[in-house]
Amino acid sequence: MTAPENEILDSPTPWVADHIRTYLETDGAQGHLYQGWPTLLLTTRGRRTGKLRRTALIYGRDQGRYLLVASNAGAERHPAWYLNLTDTPTVSLQVGPDHFTATARTATAEEKPRLWQIMTELFPHYAKYQEESVRELPLVILTPQAPPG
Repeated sequence: MTAPENEILDSPTPWVADHIRTYLETDGAQGHLYQGWPTLLLTTRGRRTGKLRRTALIYGRDQGRYLLVASNAGAERHPAWYLNLTDTPTVSLQVGPDHFTATARTATAEEKPRLWQIMTELFPHYAKYQEESVRELPLVILTPQAPPG
């Protein structure tokens, strides 16, 4: 049996799936923080399957935009969610109780230093991940298509 076209498949990683479940069950009231860090739910369209995929990620803010780091904990490969949004940049977000659509893009080389500082001040592990990684960790800018609310 195949999943309906608009069914959202949550991360297969158990602790992420548990976090998503808590976020959804409380409409973001309890899931908006993970160990003190702000989190959002990102839904992308799978680049190979076309299925909707949801994950929970730490985020920062800058000038009304949301920021993500495609760290994958410094692994050699980009996370699947990043590859998906580079293929289909229109994504869905849930930030606390707010649900909205955003357009995703990778920060340019000129933009990244200032935004990277925002993200490493928020979550210092990103700097360590970058030091230990063989790849440049992308920083993603999500611009809401309509005001959240």
